[in-house]
Amino acid sequence: MSSDERTTMTQTQWRTPDDIRADFSAAMSHMYRTEVPLYGELLDIVHSVNAATLQRTPELAARLKAAGEADRLDSERHGAIRVGTAAELAMLRRAFAVMGMAPVGYYDLSLAGVPVHATAFRPTTQAALNRNPFRVFTSLVRLELIEDEDLRRRSAELLSDRQIFTAGAIELIALFERQGGLGDADAARFVAEILETFRWHGDARVDAATYDRLHAAHRLIADVVSFRGPHINHLTPRTLDIDAAQAEMLARGIRAKAVIEGPPRRAVPILLRQTSFTALQETVRFSGNETAGTHSARFGEIEQRGAALTPAGRELYDRLLAAARGGDGSQASDYPARLADAFGAFPDDEDALREQKLAYFHYSATGKAAPVGDRGDTADLSGLLAAGAVQATPIVYEDFLPVSAAGIFQSNLGGGEQKAYSGAAAQEAFEQALGAPVADPFALYAQMEQASVSAVLAQVRGAAGGSGG
Repeated sequence: MSSDERTTMTQTQWRTPDDIRADFSAAMSHMYRTEVPLYGELLDIVHSVNAATLQRTPELAARLKAAGEADRLDSERHGAIRVGTAAELAMLRRAFAVMGMAPVGYYDLSLAGVPVHATAFRPTTQAALNRNPFRVFTSLVRLELIEDEDLRRRSAELLSDRQIFTAGAIELIALFERQGGLGDADAARFVAEILETFRWHGDARVDAATYDRLHAAHRLIADVVSFRGPHINHLTPRTLDIDAAQAEMLARGIRAKAVIEGPPRRAVPILLRQTSFTALQETVRFSGNETAGTHSARFGEIEQRGAALTPAGRELYDRLLAAARGGDGSQASDYPARLADAFGAFPDDEDALREQKLAYFHYSATGKAAPVGDRGDTADLSGLLAAGAVQATPIVYEDFLPVSAAGIFQSNLGGGEQKAYSGAAAQEAFEQALGAPVADPFALYAQMEQASVSAVLAQVRGAAGGSGG
């Protein structure tokens, strides 16, 4: 088919961005399982833990099904990559747009000792998230934080002539933008081409001496600058019980993190809890050196997602987390006990979270008749909830936590590596590199909540009006 013929295709003939995203997520998972066999064992652990959790708590299974989340659980993944230049970041934004993924949130990790800032590319509507919630946490290295001026210049030179996308990927991104979609054949080719950007290549672009200098500046800088592309450094499945998954990892002899990042275990999970196994020592070949070396970058991670918090809820979370971590931000041996004690001040009941406006909720009709007043009007939302005509379910947190992300990065960069940077958040510079503003996650959750309120009130009142006619 010629280019002119392709542009005459109607929109209904394009493969949807949701389908392309699902295809890419599955292809990425297959590739990563081949490259990192231990990832396959993580998937086995998560599958068995989730099955046991759903069997043990049938009410949770019913809620996931009612919310449209049950089908997404087995395929849910988030990946993480690191890029080196504004041009790489901007092209990634265009590539992810083909898959219906937009940049959401700004994360500054420099103050936590990691010289990057980041965003998360993900779907933004409830329907798209339930179809496939694939996310990619994407970090841009901040070369300005390298103190050694010569090394900073050398790093910029190395990145300036790097091309992380195939010619085919670039062509198909431009085609998508020009005609507004991709047909089945082009979509399949796009998935194959863009997958090459995330593939591991063990041949470094630098010699051993340069690698050692980069490594001394920061291991993450060495990971970004030294290689051909932003190899996927972890691919994370979602578990319903991260404590059980962590215990199973240890039981199988997998070297898991000592501490689960994020909030403590709760009756009502909130935000995001993460654990991982430590980074693999992988063989690399340095430029001009026949002797092989090693590099640590890729690791395995598991996550458990809870309720999305409002700004008030997030402020409370950040304050309690800071209190548990202490003034120096450390995680001492008694950290789990300190964390649990600190979070005793955070309500652990859905009604309290909703009434105190600490979390976002999705509202849906239960099928029970709504009470009708003397004037034929139905109750407001609170009255409908009290009468059982409407139910509230926490909206899933789809984003990330900078302290937790930094903790995962640090633990997989050797554990003991702690650096402090004077650089502050630079969202404007990041968005300039990205070529677009990042979406506000709080606004997206508020929109989801309000949409569900409007829909359920119309449904319940419509049903009440119909039954009374």
